[in-house]
Formats: sequence, C-alpha cells, structure tokens
Amino acid sequence: MCIRLAARAVIVENGRLLLVNAYPGAQSDLWCCPGGGVAHHTSLRETLVREVHEETGLTVEVGAPCLVNEFHDPGGDFHQVEVFFRCAITGGALDDAWRDPENIVTRRRFVTREGMQHLRVKPDSLPRAAFGEAAVYDPLEPIVR
Repeated sequence: MCIRLAARAVIVENGRLLLVNAYPGAQSDLWCCPGGGVAHHTSLRETLVREVHEETGLTVEVGAPCLVNEFHDPGGDFHQVEVFFRCAITGGALDDAWRDPENIVTRRRFVTREGMQHLRVKPDSLPRAAFGEAAVYDPLEPIVR
C-alpha cells in the first residue's frame, strides 16, 4: 500500500473560506478545500498552484502550512496525507462558467465559519485550522463518501 500525498489551499477572504465540491456530477454533498494529489518530482507548492487554478480558475500565492490531515479506508488500502497551506488569491475570480479540466470539481463557494455548520465538510478540523491561529494536526480519520 502506498500513502497518497496531497496539498490543499486554505483561502480565507473577508471572513469566508473557499470550498469546492469535488465529486463529478455533484454526486456527493461533501465539501473540501481546493487541491489534489502530488505527482512524482513535483513540489507541494507547485501542485497546489496548479490544482487551485484547475479547480477554481484562481491564481494563488502559497503561504505557510496550517493543517496536516490523514484519512484512510479502514476496510481497504486507501490512505492519504494532506498538507493544507494558507493561500492568498493573486489573480482571477470565481466564475460559474469555469470548468475543471478533469470534471471533478463541480461547484465552488466562499463560506463563513457559521455557514460551514450547515455543510458536510472534511476534514473535521478544517474550521479550526482555517479560522484559528495555530497549526493543527488531525490524525487518521476514516474516509467518508
């Protein structure tokens, strides 16, 4: 079993966090931060800049890490470690007409911390990491679909 490494962007503007629904055809109501898997010989920073642009049309500057999250499939062989970085938008704007070239991200939106309470969001520690000051480590939670 190989552990998959991913990078995710924590983009907070005007007290709202950018979330994406990363399921083709909006098959799930689960929301997360934009980002994705790291390819061999690609840095976390390079991965994050590319993935955020693909999923949202935005250009970002990558800042400091703020969350490390692990999740796995207890009944299978999937295990992913995600490193979340604080990011700032340097170009672009959200546009409903934007299409993810992989057709995975179907929706994107900014949400307040209070608004997150009405959504299914992963990881569980995301609100604390996004709106808090300290870095967070969230160990091994089961995968959800």
